[in-house]
Amino acid sequence: MTQAQLNQILEQLETLAPYELCQLYQVIQTYIANREQAVHQAKFHQALLTSGLIQQLKQPSSSPVTQRRLIQVDGKPISETIIEERR
Repeated sequence: MTQAQLNQILEQLETLAPYELCQLYQVIQTYIANREQAVHQAKFHQALLTSGLIQQLKQPSSSPVTQRRLIQVDGKPISETIIEERR
């Protein structure tokens, strides 16, 4: 950011109402917290890679989660069967 841009932003701050300044403050605090978390996470991932605990980072799937349909099971509930088998 250039000094001219920063000065322009600071001049615009003078025109904001107190509640608008509060809103801006909250947005900036959230932005800073998110950015710090992203930096911390990137450092953590790099440390895992460097130490050899992992070989690569996989990105989460961006495909939407499909709705799963429940199936009907005859007989007693599966939870009861599991409990009986553990005894």
